[in-house]
Amino acid sequence: MLLRAYTGMLARGARPNAYTFPPLLKAVAAEQGAVAPSVGDAVHAHVVKFGMELNAHVASSLVLMYAARGDGAMARALLDAWPARGGSTPVVWNALISGHKRNRQFRLSCCSFVDMVKAGAVPTPITYMTVLSACGKRNDILLGMQVHKCVVESGMLPDLKVENALVDMYAECGEMEAAWELFDGMQVRDMVSWTSVISGFVRLAQVDRAKALFDRMPDKDTVSWTAMIDGYVWTGRFTEALDIFREMQFTKVVADEFTMVSVVTACAQLGALETGEWARIYMSRHGIKMDTFVGNAFIDMYSKCGSIERALDVFKEMRIRDKFSWTAVILGLAVNGHGVEAIDMFYKMLRAFEAPDEVTFVGVLTACTHAGLVDKGRDFFLSMTGTYGVAPNVMHYGCIIDLLGRAGKLTEALETIGKMPMRPNCAIWGTLLAACRVHGNSEIGELAAENLLELDPENSMAYILLSNLYAKSNRWEDVRRLRQVIMEKGIKKEPGCSLIEMNGTIHEFVAGDRSHPMSKEIYSKLDKVLTDLKDAGYVPDVTEVFVQVTEEEKQRVLYWHSEKLALAFALLSSESGSTIRIVKNLRMCLDCHNAIKLISKLYMLEVVVRDRTRFHHFRHGLCSCKDYW
Repeated sequence: MLLRAYTGMLARGARPNAYTFPPLLKAVAAEQGAVAPSVGDAVHAHVVKFGMELNAHVASSLVLMYAARGDGAMARALLDAWPARGGSTPVVWNALISGHKRNRQFRLSCCSFVDMVKAGAVPTPITYMTVLSACGKRNDILLGMQVHKCVVESGMLPDLKVENALVDMYAECGEMEAAWELFDGMQVRDMVSWTSVISGFVRLAQVDRAKALFDRMPDKDTVSWTAMIDGYVWTGRFTEALDIFREMQFTKVVADEFTMVSVVTACAQLGALETGEWARIYMSRHGIKMDTFVGNAFIDMYSKCGSIERALDVFKEMRIRDKFSWTAVILGLAVNGHGVEAIDMFYKMLRAFEAPDEVTFVGVLTACTHAGLVDKGRDFFLSMTGTYGVAPNVMHYGCIIDLLGRAGKLTEALETIGKMPMRPNCAIWGTLLAACRVHGNSEIGELAAENLLELDPENSMAYILLSNLYAKSNRWEDVRRLRQVIMEKGIKKEPGCSLIEMNGTIHEFVAGDRSHPMSKEIYSKLDKVLTDLKDAGYVPDVTEVFVQVTEEEKQRVLYWHSEKLALAFALLSSESGSTIRIVKNLRMCLDCHNAIKLISKLYMLEVVVRDRTRFHHFRHGLCSCKDYW
């Protein structure tokens, strides 16, 4: 806009002056990436042409522009050429420090401050605010404390903006005692002061302390509400994050793009599709733009809710995509069972000149696993370093072990583990053990279990999988021995928990729990469903129940698994024909998988279950996971 106005001014024969160039150069600096570097060079040429390079404000704007676009050498050369650089005028130094900070060159910003002090220039409040922000961003507490000392000695305090910068620097560096002491001693506070301390507690995962302070705030703006929502998201308290967002609506404070990323992320983790859809309507109603970050969050949310079609719609509508957009849609397709489409999307990503990263390859290898493309998966894994410059990490090895294990190539999987450049973790050995259970390989299975239990002696899943492996091989004496060890050690399975959203409210179910307000109706409905299942030939699979109780009691344990309770609640509460979506914290057991598959047939339902390892799309007696284990 300013550039067009400037060219129009020249076209009319008007001559620029010292007041023309600073806003023009600052506009160029603010739009780095949107305008070509040659535009800034052309404006610089006009500065020289019209003899304005010795004006302090013009010179500082030039320094700011070059530093902001990453040309630190040119920025410093201009500063060194400035006649008054050793004098008391700090404006050009401020521009250099600020420009480096804008370009996220926080180390150079801090170094420039040190050079400024050595040159004898007197820092201003703007100087201190900028360098303190840079110290916080690079976690340079030592320089930050030295700057704090300079501020005190300068006699500048009390100054609200500088005090806020000090509080924020200490909070960003995790020094909350110092931040709190400064905050507590401030004569005047504004929303920035409060939000800095709240954000500091959030970064240290002290969310309850942050919330207590947040509740005391006299006034709250979008930034402070977003900081609190972020805190709950970062600490995995997603339901509370959505509660805070709902509370925000009653205050009439309008969210922004940053708020919506956190809200949609919480919806993704909870599988709260209804709330996620409402968030999209909220954005439209309040004119919040769907930028790349928000778009990526929606792709992830729809994918994690099992609605990959809507994820693809968002992806197609995005005007600007980055590598995270491509990676999110590749992962979404992969985990929802569309392996071939995920690989095709990967090739489209390459044709769009986006470079894949570590997460992209997790998606690609996962796609190969679910599509059973062993050779393709091997090729991708081997090409990571040589072709794409991405070194495989433990997650990539976990994917390739899973791929080989599902294909029954257990010896090759074990050999691959032996070649790993890092120590195999529990996930690696657990994946191999699960594959051995499916394919009945006791020898490699025992080795995998031994290594897994060496890393995590209390891992209940290792005992369950090994017990099932023995049972499959008719080694009943080993089954009894193993279950005796389980009882003697007091090893307990992590309790299963399932979440389901109904009319915008998240309902949580724990296996065997009766705390839900509709508990009586839920168990009654479940009894009826189980009767229908048995009439259709359902026989409970008790192989994964490792408590020593009677066969009848084992069946009762299975009947009350959390996903069955959630499904019974959905049958009572949801509208006919609507898709039922459940999120489970653990891997779904084989009995629940078989039961829900049959329920979807008997009741003509579509059910989506997201467990710890994958998605299960049940529709009228069919399931997307052909090789479930």
